[in-house]
Amino acid sequence: MHPKLIIQLLALLGLANGMPVIMNKLMGKRWSYPMDGGARFVDGQPLFGASKTVRGTLVAVLATAAGAPLVGLTWKIGVAAGTAAMAGDLFSSFLKRRMRLHVGDRATGLDQIPESLFPLLACHLRLPLTALDIAAVIVAFLLGEVLLSLLFYRLHLRERPY
Repeated sequence: MHPKLIIQLLALLGLANGMPVIMNKLMGKRWSYPMDGGARFVDGQPLFGASKTVRGTLVAVLATAAGAPLVGLTWKIGVAAGTAAMAGDLFSSFLKRRMRLHVGDRATGLDQIPESLFPLLACHLRLPLTALDIAAVIVAFLLGEVLLSLLFYRLHLRERPY
Protein backbone atom coordinates (compact mmCIF):
# COMPACT_ATOMS: atom_id res chain seq x y z
CA MET A 1 0.00 0.00 0.00
CA HIS A 2 1.18 3.54 -0.81
CA PRO A 3 -0.25 5.97 1.82
CA LYS A 4 1.49 9.04 0.36
CA LEU A 5 0.16 8.30 -3.13
CA ILE A 6 -3.34 7.75 -1.73
CA ILE A 7 -3.26 11.18 -0.07
CA GLN A 8 -1.89 12.82 -3.23
CA LEU A 9 -4.65 11.30 -5.36
CA LEU A 10 -7.34 12.21 -2.83
CA ALA A 11 -6.11 15.81 -2.99
CA LEU A 12 -6.44 15.80 -6.79
CA LEU A 13 -9.91 14.25 -6.60
CA GLY A 14 -10.90 16.89 -4.09
CA LEU A 15 -9.73 19.64 -6.44
CA ALA A 16 -11.41 18.10 -9.47
CA ASN A 17 -14.74 17.67 -7.74
CA GLY A 18 -14.68 20.72 -5.49
CA MET A 19 -13.57 23.46 -7.87
CA PRO A 20 -16.70 23.36 -10.09
CA VAL A 21 -18.86 23.75 -6.96
CA ILE A 22 -16.77 26.67 -5.70
CA MET A 23 -16.68 28.30 -9.14
CA ASN A 24 -20.45 27.99 -9.41
CA LYS A 25 -20.84 29.77 -6.08
CA LEU A 26 -18.40 32.52 -7.10
CA MET A 27 -19.60 33.07 -10.66
CA GLY A 28 -23.22 31.97 -10.69
CA LYS A 29 -24.41 31.43 -14.26
CA ARG A 30 -21.64 33.46 -15.96
CA TRP A 31 -19.91 31.37 -18.63
CA SER A 32 -21.95 28.40 -17.49
CA TYR A 33 -22.72 26.46 -20.67
CA PRO A 34 -24.17 22.95 -20.30
CA MET A 35 -21.84 20.18 -21.50
CA ASP A 36 -24.75 18.55 -23.32
CA GLY A 37 -25.89 21.81 -24.94
CA GLY A 38 -29.41 21.05 -23.75
CA ALA A 39 -29.56 17.80 -25.76
CA ARG A 40 -31.92 15.04 -24.73
CA PHE A 41 -31.37 11.31 -24.91
CA VAL A 42 -33.83 8.93 -26.64
CA ASP A 43 -35.71 8.61 -23.32
CA GLY A 44 -36.53 12.34 -23.46
CA GLN A 45 -34.38 13.14 -20.43
CA PRO A 46 -31.39 15.50 -20.57
CA LEU A 47 -28.16 13.83 -21.59
CA PHE A 48 -26.32 15.10 -18.45
CA GLY A 49 -28.34 18.03 -17.14
CA ALA A 50 -27.74 21.77 -16.89
CA SER A 51 -25.48 21.51 -13.83
CA LYS A 52 -22.70 19.80 -15.83
CA THR A 53 -20.99 22.71 -17.51
CA VAL A 54 -18.05 23.39 -19.79
CA ARG A 55 -16.80 25.92 -17.22
CA GLY A 56 -16.91 23.36 -14.41
CA THR A 57 -15.08 20.76 -16.49
CA LEU A 58 -12.37 23.19 -17.58
CA VAL A 59 -11.89 24.51 -14.05
CA ALA A 60 -11.59 20.96 -12.72
CA VAL A 61 -8.95 19.97 -15.27
CA LEU A 62 -6.97 23.21 -14.86
CA ALA A 63 -7.12 23.01 -11.04
CA THR A 64 -5.87 19.44 -10.96
CA ALA A 65 -3.10 20.26 -13.48
CA ALA A 66 -2.00 23.19 -11.31
CA GLY A 67 -2.47 21.32 -8.05
CA ALA A 68 -0.64 18.13 -8.99
CA PRO A 69 2.88 19.62 -8.70
CA LEU A 70 1.91 21.12 -5.33
CA VAL A 71 1.27 17.60 -3.99
CA GLY A 72 4.31 16.05 -5.68
CA LEU A 73 2.79 14.71 -8.90
CA THR A 74 3.27 15.89 -12.48
CA TRP A 75 0.89 18.28 -14.18
CA LYS A 76 0.25 15.52 -16.74
CA ILE A 77 -1.05 13.27 -13.95
CA GLY A 78 -3.19 16.22 -12.86
CA VAL A 79 -4.66 16.64 -16.34
CA ALA A 80 -5.35 12.89 -16.61
CA ALA A 81 -6.92 12.77 -13.15
CA GLY A 82 -9.04 15.88 -13.69
CA THR A 83 -10.24 14.83 -17.13
CA ALA A 84 -11.09 11.32 -15.97
CA ALA A 85 -12.82 12.63 -12.82
CA MET A 86 -15.05 14.81 -14.97
CA ALA A 87 -15.71 11.88 -17.33
CA GLY A 88 -16.76 9.86 -14.28
CA ASP A 89 -18.98 12.73 -13.13
CA LEU A 90 -20.62 12.95 -16.56
CA PHE A 91 -21.08 9.16 -16.60
CA SER A 92 -22.79 9.34 -13.20
CA SER A 93 -25.04 12.17 -14.35
CA PHE A 94 -25.90 10.29 -17.53
CA LEU A 95 -26.95 7.24 -15.47
CA LYS A 96 -28.87 9.36 -12.96
CA ARG A 97 -30.86 10.99 -15.77
CA ARG A 98 -31.70 7.52 -17.13
CA MET A 99 -32.94 6.65 -13.64
CA ARG A 100 -35.03 9.86 -13.77
CA LEU A 101 -33.23 11.34 -10.78
CA HIS A 102 -33.17 15.12 -10.72
CA VAL A 103 -30.04 17.26 -10.69
CA GLY A 104 -28.71 17.25 -7.14
CA ASP A 105 -30.57 14.09 -6.09
CA ARG A 106 -28.52 11.81 -3.89
CA ALA A 107 -27.24 8.54 -5.31
CA THR A 108 -24.60 7.42 -2.82
CA GLY A 109 -21.99 5.31 -4.55
CA LEU A 110 -23.09 6.28 -8.04
CA ASP A 111 -22.10 9.87 -7.28
CA GLN A 112 -18.65 8.93 -5.97
CA ILE A 113 -17.38 5.67 -7.47
CA PRO A 114 -17.04 6.68 -11.15
CA GLU A 115 -15.62 10.08 -10.13
CA SER A 116 -12.84 8.33 -8.21
CA LEU A 117 -12.42 5.09 -10.18
CA PHE A 118 -12.07 6.67 -13.64
CA PRO A 119 -9.10 8.87 -12.60
CA LEU A 120 -7.41 5.96 -10.85
CA LEU A 121 -7.73 3.86 -13.97
CA ALA A 122 -6.43 6.75 -16.08
CA CYS A 123 -3.36 7.12 -13.84
CA HIS A 124 -2.60 3.50 -12.96
CA LEU A 125 -0.11 3.00 -15.82
CA ARG A 126 1.93 6.03 -14.71
CA LEU A 127 1.74 5.41 -10.95
CA PRO A 128 2.50 2.35 -8.82
CA LEU A 129 -1.12 1.83 -7.78
CA THR A 130 -2.12 -1.50 -6.32
CA ALA A 131 -5.66 -2.85 -6.11
CA LEU A 132 -5.58 -2.06 -2.39
CA ASP A 133 -4.54 1.55 -3.12
CA ILE A 134 -7.42 1.90 -5.57
CA ALA A 135 -9.92 0.45 -3.08
CA ALA A 136 -8.59 2.72 -0.31
CA VAL A 137 -8.90 5.85 -2.47
CA ILE A 138 -12.45 4.97 -3.54
CA VAL A 139 -13.62 4.29 0.03
CA ALA A 140 -11.88 7.39 1.41
CA PHE A 141 -13.28 9.53 -1.41
CA LEU A 142 -16.81 8.21 -0.89
CA LEU A 143 -16.70 8.87 2.87
CA GLY A 144 -14.92 12.18 2.42
CA GLU A 145 -17.34 13.48 -0.16
CA VAL A 146 -20.34 12.66 2.01
CA LEU A 147 -18.74 14.47 4.97
CA LEU A 148 -17.49 17.41 2.90
CA SER A 149 -20.87 17.89 1.29
CA LEU A 150 -22.25 18.58 4.77
CA LEU A 151 -19.50 21.14 5.34
CA PHE A 152 -20.08 22.73 1.91
CA TYR A 153 -23.79 22.91 2.72
CA ARG A 154 -23.10 24.66 6.03
CA LEU A 155 -20.74 27.09 4.24
CA HIS A 156 -23.51 27.74 1.70
CA LEU A 157 -21.42 26.34 -1.17
CA ARG A 158 -24.01 23.64 -1.83
CA GLU A 159 -27.76 24.13 -1.93
CA ARG A 160 -28.35 20.90 0.00
CA PRO A 161 -26.20 18.20 1.59
CA TYR A 162 -25.84 14.71 0.18
